[in-house]
Amino acid sequence: MGTHVIKMPDIGEGIAEVELSQWHVKVGDLVVEDQVLADVMTDKAMVDIPSPVHGKVIALGGQPGEVMAVGSVLISIEVEGAGNLRESAAPAPVAAKEPPAASKVEATVESKPAAAAAPRSAPVCQGPMVAREADERPLASPAVRKHALDLGIQLRLVRGTGPAGRVLHEDLDAYLAQGQSNASAPAAAAYAQRHDEEQIQVIGMRRKIAQRMQDATQRAAHFSYVEEIDVTAIEELRAHLNEKHGASRGKLTLLPFLVRALVVALRDFPQMNARYDDEAQVITRLGAVHVGVATQSDVGLMVPVVRHAEARSLWDSAAEISRLANAARNGKASRDELSGSTITLTSLGALGGIVSTPVLNLPEVAIVGVNKIVERPMVIKGQVVIRKMMNLSSSFDHRVVDGMDAALFIQAIRGLIEQPATLFVE
Repeated sequence: MGTHVIKMPDIGEGIAEVELSQWHVKVGDLVVEDQVLADVMTDKAMVDIPSPVHGKVIALGGQPGEVMAVGSVLISIEVEGAGNLRESAAPAPVAAKEPPAASKVEATVESKPAAAAAPRSAPVCQGPMVAREADERPLASPAVRKHALDLGIQLRLVRGTGPAGRVLHEDLDAYLAQGQSNASAPAAAAYAQRHDEEQIQVIGMRRKIAQRMQDATQRAAHFSYVEEIDVTAIEELRAHLNEKHGASRGKLTLLPFLVRALVVALRDFPQMNARYDDEAQVITRLGAVHVGVATQSDVGLMVPVVRHAEARSLWDSAAEISRLANAARNGKASRDELSGSTITLTSLGALGGIVSTPVLNLPEVAIVGVNKIVERPMVIKGQVVIRKMMNLSSSFDHRVVDGMDAALFIQAIRGLIEQPATLFVE
């Protein structure tokens, strides 16, 4: 038998160390080639570390939350075959062969056997249900784990039919079809006392989010401005365009219209499309509008970037927003796709509430928050009519942006949204 020692890969862009976020395997597990072994966290993106070989895990090089240097030993895998220990060159990241949204990279491999034959793959499980130990963590993607949580399913009870027994969405469906989602859950009184506690280590993306939010609130002088907007006309336009072109060009949400409104309004308010280097005391105003779109994922809030929004049509913006959001939610957004924004748009959709106070995405100086759309009685020309209304709750860095300018900027966006034809008048 021989050993493959997988080292922490060089993610690129001068990164010297990364945080080990999560193990997907444990000592004694059989793994197959391309199976995800661990997730590591850079300053912006989560990166999967896949296995380059078939074999058995014999040692783990770190614990979740540990910051590890590039080149340090990540994991050791026992493989069939024999040979002398010899160094191998670190492979380049896989990103060149992946779709643009992919962020998976291969690990550096230190090979002991000169030519190792792969052992037999772990048997693929069949059937909807399996019993695992209470502390055993089954293989599953973050999206599957979230789906299982939403459905109230204990993932350890679901038999996985993916590679190495990985639990898939289809396995959750099969489990539900058997009516066994509560098979092992003991009945409990609705009002029984509880004394259990759970400690959750703040690591990975959650740690990065906490650091960035704390840094933003400590360094920037936040102030917020809220304005009510009548979105009846633009919602009618959106419905008309979707009915006429939705089948061929894709459906439009409100976000592409808001991106367009930002682009047009920024022509008169370039101080909002800026970054502030508070250490160098330099404000950089940018002609390009790179809109960050705050997106919730299983691992936390991410901000993928719609680049050069000023050069995109409604449908082009819609397609890019959808692509980036899917990449972020699936943990496949690349480092480049999560950096470089000049202004941020944040929305909680139907859960947007009435008012919010969004936190700046430093070093930007403005963030525009979208609240939910509600129907309200409004007085127009002395008549009470039902209109679709929405608040914009936006925050600014008062070190750079004056209150009057912020108000005028949001009023400009309001005018564009309430008279949607002006969005396209050059």
